[in-house]
Formats: sequence, C-alpha cells, structure tokens
Amino acid sequence: MLTIVELVGIFFFAVSGSLMAARRGFDMLGSAFLGGVCGLGGGVVRDLILNQSPASFVHPIYFIPPILAALCVYAFTPAVQKLHRLVLIFDAAGLGLFCMTGTLKALENDFNPVSSVLLGVITGVGGGMMRDVIANVTPDLFNPRDVYAVPAIVGATVTALAWNAGILNIAVGICIAGFTFALRISSIRFGWSVPLAAGHWHRQNPPSPPANDGPRRHF
Repeated sequence: MLTIVELVGIFFFAVSGSLMAARRGFDMLGSAFLGGVCGLGGGVVRDLILNQSPASFVHPIYFIPPILAALCVYAFTPAVQKLHRLVLIFDAAGLGLFCMTGTLKALENDFNPVSSVLLGVITGVGGGMMRDVIANVTPDLFNPRDVYAVPAIVGATVTALAWNAGILNIAVGICIAGFTFALRISSIRFGWSVPLAAGHWHRQNPPSPPANDGPRRHF
C-alpha cells in the first residue's frame, strides 16, 4: 500500500514538473526529465539518508509515473497562461502524499518521531525545490510570501502522532494527505506567510530609486 501511495504521489509531483516544463517552453524530453526530478528527487534524498538504495533505481516501475505525466501534459495541456495554477494544485497533492510516506518510511526504519518528521518534510519539499532550481525559478520554499514547508511539517507531524498512537490506517492516511493538501491550497488562496528572517525593527526602508526620465527595463 505504501508503494501504491508513493506511485500516486510521484505522478502528482511529476505532472507539476511537466507543467512547469511546458510553461518554460521545454521539449518532451525536458518535460519527462523535469517531471522525473520532481517526482523522484525527494524520495531519492530520503532513501540516501536512510542508507538505502533509492527505490526508483531498484524498481523500474517508479519511472512509469513521470513518463505518463509527460504524456498527459503533452496531450491535455490547456492554455499556457493557466499552467501556474495547475502546477500549484498538483504540487500540493504530491506534497500531501510525500510528507506522509517519507515520515512512515522513517518510522518503519526505527527513526525517532522528530527525525521522522524532518525526513517526511525533506521528502515532501525536495522534489519541488529541485524542479524550481532546474527551471530557473525561485523555489517556493524560499518565497517570503509563501508557507510551502509549513503544510508539510503539519502533515508529517500528524502522521507521526497517528503512528505512535496506533490509529494510522488507510482512511486516516487519506485524511492526513487531504488535510495537508487543503492547508497548502488555503495558504495560496489566502496569502499566508511566515515572518521574515530579520525582524521589522531591524530592516531599513529601501532607498528611493533615482529619478530617470528615460525608459525603464523590467526583468
């Protein structure tokens, strides 16, 4: 069952990666590669931390979801202007599943709850961060107007608590993943953010730009 959940999560993340590739004008090979990096990257990092061979290199079935995602995006992609919202939706779905599976795998390998939560968060955000770096966009993890990691932390924490309480089953797992997804979508919808690294009393107002009567270039 954990493998099935992982495959579904890989597909969701891979779709977000392929949508990002389409948005950036990549070709089909770039779409499949970016989808694979996004879908498999967090799990590879997790398995390496667990001192295990990455599951995606042991079982070739893990490469099927990124290929399917690239084909689906190629066949059913709507207008490019709408891709950003779809990337966020599929990324949120993958985040909800991966923060849970990463935590569970750590707990099954006798990690303590705190370390398991941390590994679940790494599994959830790792692939999306790699996707954004390769696509040359600012990772959502470092966006001061976003709370990308917070839903993953909450989902991983609830998973660890349910595991230790002995109440974790398929229905509870679906609820945890759905709650994490809803929390991520709500953070986007309502513009939630976390405090900046420097308190507002330490920050100086940026200087006013010099007057310039000529045309300005925006990057």
